[in-house]
Parts: sequence; structure tokens; C-alpha cells
Amino acid sequence: MAMKRSGGGPTVTQQAAKFLGVSVLSGVVLAGLALPGIGAFGLVAKGSVEGFDEIPANLKTPPLSQRTTILDADGGEIAKVYSRDRTVVPLNEISPYMRKALVDIEDSRYYQHGAIDLKGVLRALNKNAQSGGVSEGASTLTQQYVKNVFIEEAGDDPEKVAVATQQTLGRKVKELKYAIQVEKELGKDRILNNYLNITFFGRQAYGVEAASQRYFTKHAKDLTLGESALLAGIVQSPSRYDPVNDPKEATRRRNTVLQRMAELKDITPAQAAAEQAKPLELKVSRPKSGCITAVDGAGFFCDYVRETFLNDPVFGKTKEARAKRWNQGGMTIRTTLDPQTQKSVQKSITDHVYQSDSVATAVSIVQPGTGKVLGMGQSRPYGFGDHQTQINLSADKSMGGSNYGFQVGSTFKPIVAAAALEQGTSPNQTYSSPYAMPYPDEVDTCTGTWKNSEGATVNNENRSEAGPYGMKEAIAKSVNTYFIQLVGDMGLCPVTKMAGKMGIKPAEGGKLSQYPAMALGGTDGMSPLTMASAYATFANRGTYCTPVLIESATGPDGKKLRVPQTKCSRAMSEQTADTVNTLLQGVVEDGTGKEAGLSGRDSAGKTGTTDERRAAWFVGYTPNLAGAVWVGGPGDKVEMENISIGGVYHDKVYGADTPGPIWRDAMTGALDGRPAASFDTVGIGGSDRATDTDKGGKTRPGDTGQGGNKHGGKPGANKPGGNKPGKHNPLPDFSVPELPTGILGGNSGNSGTGESAGQGGQKEQQ
Repeated sequence: MAMKRSGGGPTVTQQAAKFLGVSVLSGVVLAGLALPGIGAFGLVAKGSVEGFDEIPANLKTPPLSQRTTILDADGGEIAKVYSRDRTVVPLNEISPYMRKALVDIEDSRYYQHGAIDLKGVLRALNKNAQSGGVSEGASTLTQQYVKNVFIEEAGDDPEKVAVATQQTLGRKVKELKYAIQVEKELGKDRILNNYLNITFFGRQAYGVEAASQRYFTKHAKDLTLGESALLAGIVQSPSRYDPVNDPKEATRRRNTVLQRMAELKDITPAQAAAEQAKPLELKVSRPKSGCITAVDGAGFFCDYVRETFLNDPVFGKTKEARAKRWNQGGMTIRTTLDPQTQKSVQKSITDHVYQSDSVATAVSIVQPGTGKVLGMGQSRPYGFGDHQTQINLSADKSMGGSNYGFQVGSTFKPIVAAAALEQGTSPNQTYSSPYAMPYPDEVDTCTGTWKNSEGATVNNENRSEAGPYGMKEAIAKSVNTYFIQLVGDMGLCPVTKMAGKMGIKPAEGGKLSQYPAMALGGTDGMSPLTMASAYATFANRGTYCTPVLIESATGPDGKKLRVPQTKCSRAMSEQTADTVNTLLQGVVEDGTGKEAGLSGRDSAGKTGTTDERRAAWFVGYTPNLAGAVWVGGPGDKVEMENISIGGVYHDKVYGADTPGPIWRDAMTGALDGRPAASFDTVGIGGSDRATDTDKGGKTRPGDTGQGGNKHGGKPGANKPGGNKPGKHNPLPDFSVPELPTGILGGNSGNSGTGESAGQGGQKEQQ
């Protein structure tokens, strides 16, 4: 009996056996490297035992990348996305024919040998020596599985894949040691199951379930004998034996597998002959991966979900960790997308703007009080062809949107009004509001003073638009000079701070520009989602909620994952929000937004058209939905005059005549069958035509002040939907308490176009 060394180490006999084992392993390596000659057994390098011992004992198997399924709020599938198309299935959900076919053709002695098949090694070495080249390898199924693990771990990194597949002595020895460990720990059936789930079958199909779906549009458990033989044969060379590109070569390979199964008596010769006589009978399904396959035009919503996952730390501390988790997939992500809203958005888009038009439209709809994005679409579909794009026109640059967003025009004026009201300005504040005027000499900003050193001027759209005006009529007619006089008194810092509280930020990132044209939406570009979420603040009586698109998620193991939550904070008082609601109701009832008004329910909003008509907007809301519509050239270079959009000719495009009807139709369908809630509004006393005695004053003859909340008592006693900051209402709860409509005091504004700025300003209509 061999003596054990002190300390429990291996005996001399065991050391010799190990050395001999390494020598044999090296022979296997050389067989795998296809080096001819049995003399290769003599190439065992000095120190091979030590090198073998230094290889880690445990193979770290990475999670297999799988499909991720993205669902809408009702559980309907939006799209499947994946780095690798794979669905992991247990062995009992794989056809017995498939299991036998693969073992028979790849490693017929699989259940008789260990991790290394010594008979196979000797046979391979002998044949290679006789041929003087490569005629046979000796890798077992277990070794092939280990190699696939290395490849899977390398992911899509070409350099790592090259390392994982390089034909070197070191890699083969490492592969062999891991094969021994895997055989010991997993056993034959689990290794076979893992192999069938990890290996590549061509045509973007990883694993037998994906391959079965790709070539036969059926589950792996339902594969027939002939189908199983075909798939088993593909494994050796997916490109060479591709049954779609080369059916003759694939048929020969299938028949070889069937013959081998008959030789091993796993099927009868008669069965083999019968299957060999059959055609391939493929039923190929095309790969369907990614947001390009999303239903109901939700490709960009789907893409925003992906961007959220890759950017939000809740899914991983680093960018690399989040990307790795996304690529591994296997998740089910339930989103906030409301099918009814999305269908309505897409129908309205296709009804009003053609894909082939020189301009495009983008629409985003959110739920006030929750931040949930219920719909998102655009006329340029997600794709790579003509009049398609991969740019999400509803999103900021950081989330896959355009580089600079789009100037928002007069849709920014309600933010100016809200800032003024918060500063104590009466909604009955009047200004002379002439047709044209110079910008103020100086305007305070958050960081200093803006000076009109070049003598820039501003004017309204029509010469008939000359004041004096109060706030209600000025916002209904979208009077430029009124709002320039307002910021001249108030300064730009309150406006900048209010915009920040409402989530308004440039689409390209960074800070808002502070000069007077800001009041006309003529500085920074914004995204439709930003504007929809900002206006939802008014609907939610002054509380802003960050947009969210992911409701819940589960990992490959079925366990729930943490997901981003909306963050709600008060941006303005309820009284201010109610006053803005009152003002903006006038826009859709009597002002520039009449074409966007909804029938049978309260709505409010604002139109906007930018300099040279490069962008037109309508942003509006009801108590339970807020939406933004942008129309313009995706590169912001199309001047929308003498233009046809959706088959309708326009001599000049305004926010009212194109974005307005898109918004109206999208919202009408989204709200169909849902509660018709009412706004909290306020009484605005006095006359809009009160005398403007001096530019700088805050009170004018005839002002009666803002009044109180129309219900009496404390302002804001009744909150639509009971939404409090941070409270997340379940989707799709559109209900809010029915409240009587408030009274609009003063003279109602007549409908009319808006304003155009002169030198240094922003031409801003409606």
C-alpha cells in the first residue's frame, strides 16, 4: 500500500498518476489542436503539474442570456428584446429524440466515459497521425459545454471571444480541468441539459428551444425524430449546415445523424430510412428581437424602457453592471403603457401626419399625480429605412432623443404666469402690451443682470393685438409683449426656479438659458415628454411628479426586482395651479387653442409656434391626463409655410391647426369611457381692459385680486384624485371627484393668433 505523506498530501503513486494524467491531457490537447503524430504525447512541458494545480477548481458559470419580455399595463406583450435569443428549458421539456440525436452524433460514449474519453483520444491521435493533418478531434460533450461557457462569458466582446476560442495549450488544459470538475458536480443529465440550452444553432438561435422555434415554430418538447436529427447536426457548423441557406447540405447532415442513431441502435434502420426519405419540412420564423417589433407604434416607448434600465442606478451601481444585466435578460418588465391610450395616440398620429411628410410629429401622454407615461408615439417609426429613425423625438438626448430638443414657443408662457402668481402678481395684472416694443433695458437673472445692449425688440403676431391686456386675455391670445413686460418687472430668476420645480430642463442637458426670450419659449429646446410632465403639474394642483415607465419587473428566477419610483414634490401652491387652470381653460374655449378643445369634459392647454415656424406645439391636459404634441422637422430645419402635412395644405402652420387636432383626437380616444372630471378653478375679478397706469406696478385700477378658492375655506381643500406628493395611484385609475366648473371673471378673450418677436426675440405664435 502506498504511504501517505505527512499533512495528508498525495502519495508518490498519486503524484505519478497525476503526472501521467496531465500527460494524457496534453495528448488530448494536441488532438484538439489537430497536431499530427503520436509523438505529441512527448510535449509535456516541465512544470505541467504545478500549472495544472494553479487552475481554479471551480468553473464560474455565467447566467445564460435570455429574452426579456416587455409588457403593457394590462399584461399584453409590447416586444421581446434580447442580446441572444434563448429560452432556457429543463431536460424534461426537450424531446427524447433530440437528446439521443445530439449525444449520438457529438459524443456517442457520453454516458460511458468521464470528462475525458481516452479511447476517443487514442482514436483521434491515430487518425490524425495517419492523415498527417486534421481528421478527427476528441472533445467530449462536457468539454464542449465548458468551451461554450467561456464563449458565453465573453459575451459580444470580439477580443474576449477570440481568447475564449483560441487554440492554445493553456486554454485546452484549463478546459479539461474544468470538465473534470463539472462532471463531478453536475452529473451527465444536467450537463446535457445545460449544453442543449447554451449551444448555438445558427440564425440567432441559442439553445434548443429558440432553435426549435426558429426552424419549426414549435416547442423543443414537440420535436420529431427527423427535426431532432436536423438540429443535432447543425451544432457542428451552424453556417455550413444552415437548412435555410443550404437545404441539400443540411439534409445530408441530418441523414448522417439518423444513420448514426441507427448504428447505435437508438432507432431502427427502418425508422432511419423513413426519416431520411422525407424533405426537411421547415417552418421558419424570422428573428423578432428588439423594440423595432413593438406593437401599436410603441417602439420608442420600448426603447425608453431600455434607456431607463441602462441609466437608472436602481438596476446596478455602474453603467457596465446595468448593461450586463440587461444583456443577460430573462426578465419580465411590466410597464405603465396603457393600451387604450397608446392605440389612440398612434391612430391620431397616422390620421394627421404621414410617415413620408417632410415634417414629423411626436406625442407623449402622462398621468398627473403618478408620473406614469401612458402613451408615446411618433410619425417616423422605429427602424432603419426611409422615413424611419432610431431617435426618440419625445425624449431628452440622454434617453435616446434628439441632440437639442425643440423650442417650445408660447407653451412656456403658463410657466411664466405660474411664477408671477407665486410672486404675488394678480391674474388681473394689466400691461400696455403694444404691438411692438423694445426689450427692457435690464432684466434680473439668477446670476446677474441681462442688458439689452443691442436694442433688441419684440412684437406680437398681428398689429391688431395691442393692449392694454390682463393676464387672462394675454394668455388666451398669446400676447408676446405682455409677457415680456411681465418678466421685465418680475425678473427671470423666479421663472427659472419655477421651470426647474416643474421638471423643465433643456433636452441636451445643462441649465436653462436666462434672457427675456425665455418667456416666449425661444431659448432652449425641450422634449414632448418634459412638457407633458410639466403641464401635469397644473392638473395635479401644483405637485410635479417625475415620469416613470416601469411598473414592476422580475428576474430570470422569477424574483421581483426594484424599479424606479416617481418622485413628487410641490412646485406651486394649489391656488396658483387652480388659477393657471382657469386661465388655460380660456385658451381652449375662446383663445388660440379652440381647435384642440375636448367635448363634454374640462380641458386646458396652450399652443405654441416658434420662429420661422420650425416647430408647432400643443400642450394640454384634463384633470386626469396631460399630453404634449410637437410637429416640425426632426432636424429643426423645415419652415412650415406652404406645406402639406397629412395630405392637408397649410399656408402657415400654427400650434392650433396641426398639433391641436392631434392632441384632441389622441386625448379623446384615451379618455373614452373614463370619468369626466372637473378642474378646481378660481374667480378672476376685474376687467382685462383696466387702465395701465404704469409699467412697473403690480396693481391696476379695477383689480379685485385673485379671490379665494371657489369652494370656500382653505385653498386646495379638494384635490383631484386625492393625490399627495409621492402618492402613486394605480394605473389606469382615471377617476377624480366631480367638481362644479368655476366662473371665469372679467372679459373673455376673443380668438386670435399669437405673437411674433422682432430682432433678438422669438417669433412665437399661439
